[in-house]
Amino acid sequence: MENTVSRRQLMLGGISLAAVALAGCTTTQSPRVVAPEPAVIAPEYLDMYAAMPFEQFPVPAADLTKIDPRYYRQEVDNPTGEPAGRVVVDTPNRFLYWTMPEGRAMRYGVGIGRDGFAWGGRARIAYKREWPRWTPPAEMIERQPELEPYRHGMEPGIGNPLGARALYIHDTGGDTLYRLHGTTEEWSIGRAVSSGCVRLLSQDVIDLYNRVPDGTPILVKQ
Repeated sequence: MENTVSRRQLMLGGISLAAVALAGCTTTQSPRVVAPEPAVIAPEYLDMYAAMPFEQFPVPAADLTKIDPRYYRQEVDNPTGEPAGRVVVDTPNRFLYWTMPEGRAMRYGVGIGRDGFAWGGRARIAYKREWPRWTPPAEMIERQPELEPYRHGMEPGIGNPLGARALYIHDTGGDTLYRLHGTTEEWSIGRAVSSGCVRLLSQDVIDLYNRVPDGTPILVKQ
């Protein structure tokens, strides 16, 4: 009986040792990691989002690897139902359209207001500014006391939250406090991140600024 037990114990012990040895091989041998293929970005987009060194504050090239390609600027069929000469923000899909003649539109990828700070409706682009000052609303300063030093405005520059250009949205009640503006934060395009404003890449907001005259109607769809 004792011999039978001893043999059984030895057999079980041998199985356990084999399992430990196998486990040891598994943890010490790293699996072969295959690096993903680098994204191939068409030359026309590299040119479109190239550095702009002759701006008042030189704009760096956009890192397009941080953006879903569907958000690159492109001319498309106008899906908005709005006539030419309108700005339409499709909030759910993170697109902004500048409607053009013959049923066409220029489409831009945008970052939009996060939940609780979204704005929608019809209004107009009252005016535009190159390299604007940024003055946070009093309510924003209450939520973020660290913004107190900018209560009377932040000087323009690459680090200014409004970026290279700003288009100011007014409705029948006056200034809505919402803007279309630039950003160098590529990762934010296609996301809900701002306090209600609509942000475009610097190169895109400059392109839009050059197309849109003061007084242009705007529709923000929620």
